Amino acid sequence: MVTTYGPSQYGASRRERIGAALLTGGVVATLGYALVMGLAFHGAPQAVQQALATFTVMPDPPPPERVVPPPKKINRPSGKASPPNLRSKATEVTAPVPIIQVAPPPPVIVAPLPNIGVQATSGASDKPGPGTGSGGIGNGNGAGGDGDGDGSGWERVPRLINGRIKGSDIPDSILDTGFRGVVSVRYRVETNGHVTNCRIAQSSGNALMDQATCRAIEKRFRYDPWRDAAGKPVASTVLRDQQWDIDPPATDR
Repeated sequence: MVTTYGPSQYGASRRERIGAALLTGGVVATLGYALVMGLAFHGAPQAVQQALATFTVMPDPPPPERVVPPPKKINRPSGKASPPNLRSKATEVTAPVPIIQVAPPPPVIVAPLPNIGVQATSGASDKPGPGTGSGGIGNGNGAGGDGDGDGSGWERVPRLINGRIKGSDIPDSILDTGFRGVVSVRYRVETNGHVTNCRIAQSSGNALMDQATCRAIEKRFRYDPWRDAAGKPVASTVLRDQQWDIDPPATDR
């Protein structure tokens, strides 16, 4: 069976094909134009780049120095003096030195008349007889003293009273190139306030600057030392983060 089309049907089909071809060409042209314009647009990245170049992130400030307290004594209540104890004491009595006396001859008593049988005298002896003495009993005096013990009070941490580092403490090579960084150190504060035994706890990455930092701290820093509850100075250990911000010398342009 053969199907035939008339002239009117053939003209309508041709017009539909032409319209579809024009519509497809318009869509392709629009997409190509959008692609070309998108590749040529440079405004937004440049603005973002300029915004990123307008500020600098500053480093966080170093934490303050930390103090390692010395071993603490156990606080106990203050000792109290004991009551006075009894103490015996000998009686202070000494034997007298004997005195030997020669008695005079007794007088011869005679009767006023001879051959009268009466006693010539009567009564007590004419010499005093020895008496009896009494000894006293001495009472001892007890002595009391202050008790020994650990009293309570407030302790004070070491306080930096002088710590200005001079330019002469910095090596010339560092001054010529500049340096920025943090040196973490650990050192001992003696009872007289001087600093000894400085050690690097964390390096700044520059060995020359690490050594210069410890030398300057031992030479320049002076402390009011740690004091215990009684106010006596005690040696202690200090941890410190030393911040450096040295600019290189300006050059003439």
